[in-house]
Amino acid sequence: MSNLTDLPKIPQRSPLYTFYSDRLRSYLTTSYMTPLPLKDQIRALQELKLVKSIRRKLKKYKLILRETDKSGVLHIGRIIDYERKAAEYRQKTGAYEELTSNPFNDIICNVTHLLNQLKMMKKISEWQRSKLIPIREKTELAYKYFLPKSHKKDTPLRPIVNTIHTATKKISQFLDKLIRPLFDRFVRQTTIVDGADLLDRLEKYIEKG
Repeated sequence: MSNLTDLPKIPQRSPLYTFYSDRLRSYLTTSYMTPLPLKDQIRALQELKLVKSIRRKLKKYKLILRETDKSGVLHIGRIIDYERKAAEYRQKTGAYEELTSNPFNDIICNVTHLLNQLKMMKKISEWQRSKLIPIREKTELAYKYFLPKSHKKDTPLRPIVNTIHTATKKISQFLDKLIRPLFDRFVRQTTIVDGADLLDRLEKYIEKG
């Protein structure tokens, strides 16, 4: 790998340097320093007032506003109904339980300890360990939330688990890079990636008769 610090340099007096620096300055000025037209300022204030009004009404009447599962529209429901359906889902599936204490510190310590052990056992390098170690300030607990299925009777809820900033996220990404090529190699022929891939496979199937 080439040294990333040894980058090509353009002399500051070069016409090319001046050209691109002027364009960059103009772009930044236009994007971030040009005042909004009066019409847009008025509209922004009106929208802010509307948002505050909606928040007050939701709080006053104990309502909850959520984006629906598939249609992408907004759905308003009673908080008590959401809590009841969420509790019923946990009880029915037995897949989740409500935490009574915060396990964040324990998770950080356990992941860090395991990575240090792997480093000591020479299973991973120091570079890999440092890349996989969770950063406390940027790490969050995984959490579950629900999206309403407004297209179904009684508006059931679909559970979504958010793990984007969890302590094991970097490890998951690292393993995916290692395993993904093997997975794609052996199961690609039986895997449909998306709608376009499905249509392409159907066309090839029809061509073969």
